[in-house]
Amino acid sequence: MAGEPSPRGALAWTWEDVTARLRPWSGEHRQGTDPNTLNGKVVCGYQGWFAAHGDGAQEGWVHYGDGIFKPGTCKIDLWPDMSEFGADERYPTEFRQADGSVAQVFSSYNSKTVNRHFQWMAQYGIDGVFLQRFGTDMYRSDSYDFCNAVLDNVRHAANANGRTWAVMYDLTGLSGKQLMTIIAQDWKNLVDLAQVRNDPAYQKHGGKPVIGIWGIGFNEGRKYSLKDSEALIDFFKSDRRYGGNSLLLGVPYGWRSMNRDSVVDPHLHDVLRKADIISPWSVTRYNSTEAFLADIPRNQQPDLAWCREQHLDYLPVIFPGFSWSNLFKQQKRSGNAPVISREDGRFFWKQGRELARLGANMLYVAMFDELDEGTAIMKCSANPPVGASVFQFEKGVAPDQYLWLAGQFGRLLRKELPVSDLPPAR
Repeated sequence: MAGEPSPRGALAWTWEDVTARLRPWSGEHRQGTDPNTLNGKVVCGYQGWFAAHGDGAQEGWVHYGDGIFKPGTCKIDLWPDMSEFGADERYPTEFRQADGSVAQVFSSYNSKTVNRHFQWMAQYGIDGVFLQRFGTDMYRSDSYDFCNAVLDNVRHAANANGRTWAVMYDLTGLSGKQLMTIIAQDWKNLVDLAQVRNDPAYQKHGGKPVIGIWGIGFNEGRKYSLKDSEALIDFFKSDRRYGGNSLLLGVPYGWRSMNRDSVVDPHLHDVLRKADIISPWSVTRYNSTEAFLADIPRNQQPDLAWCREQHLDYLPVIFPGFSWSNLFKQQKRSGNAPVISREDGRFFWKQGRELARLGANMLYVAMFDELDEGTAIMKCSANPPVGASVFQFEKGVAPDQYLWLAGQFGRLLRKELPVSDLPPAR
C-alpha cells in the first residue's frame, strides 16, 4: 500500500480559495511544556517543506528533488528512517535498498506524519518548534497554500502532543518592498484569519507571542537593507493591531563584531537592540568540536555578555553535523561539497553541553527535519538506498540518538542534570 493522499485535497490555485482555508484552530489541547516562556527550553527549526508524489498536494517531489527524484538526481543527504511509519505515510520512490526493495519517504503534507514528529518530540523531551515560513514560497497561491497546510498540521500536532510552536519568517530572496507586502501581509492573515495568537500551543515569551525573523544583517548581497528590516521589526513590535510581539532575530554569526558573515554598519546594533531575543546562525561557521570550543571565548561568551548588557535574551544555535553532497552535485558546483562529521553524536553533545555551562538558558536546534543539508535530528536511516546517489549514515548509532540528546539538553538547561563531559547513560 502506498501513502495516501491528504484528505485536505489538492492545493488551492486561487487566492480566494487559499484564504478561505485559513481558519482558527479548534480541537483538544493537551497540557505539556509551558508555552509562556522560552527559558529552559530546547526548540527546533521545523522546515515542513517535503512533498511527495501521491500525497494529494499534486506538487510532485518538492525538496527531495526539483520535480525529479531518482538515483543521481536528488537534493537530500540523509534518508528518513521509515520503520515506524504507517502504510498510509509511506510514498514509494525510484530508489532501491540493497536488497532490491523499494525505498520510501514521507510527506509534510500528511498530517499523520507531522503528528508523528511531534510525538517524538514529546517522547524525548523536545519542547517545540519554530515553523519556517519562507517569503519566496508566498509568491504563488499553490505554494502559499502548501505553507498553510503544513502550519495547520503543525499547530494540531503541537496541541495534541503538549508541544509549542511559533512562526519564523526567512527573508532570503526577498526585496525591501516585499518585507511588508509579503511578510507583514502574511502575519495579518495569520492573525485575522487563522487567529494564531489565540492558539493555546503558540509559544510566548515575556508575556507576548514570539515571532522569529531570520536574515537580519547578513553581508551576502541581500536585496533588502537594514532600514527595510527595521521597518518590518517596527511593524511586529508597534503596530496597533498586529504588533505587541516578542521578536527573535536570526542574525549572522559575526553580528557583534560585524565581521565574517555580517554587514559592517554601525546601525546594525541599533536595529538589533529592538529585538527581544538574538539568535546567531552557527551552521557551518565551525566544522569540528575543536573549532567550536576555540570559538566560545571569541564568540558565544561575549555574545551572551552583550545580550545581557542590553537586557536581551540569547538563543544560540546548535547543529548535529552537515552534509551537502547531493544538492552540491545537482547544482553542478565545482569543488568538494562541505561535510561536517557528526562524530557519532559528540559534536552535537559538546555544543549543547558547553553552552549550558556558559549560562545559556535556551537552545535552538537546527534542524528537526533538514534532510537537504544533513542537519536533521529526526530518525534517519543507517541503511539508506544504494546507487548513484550516496547518503550519509552512521553505523552503530541509534536512529533516535539525536532526538534523545536534544532532550538531555533541556535537562541541562533546567539543571536537572550536571554538566559533564559525556552524555548520561541511556
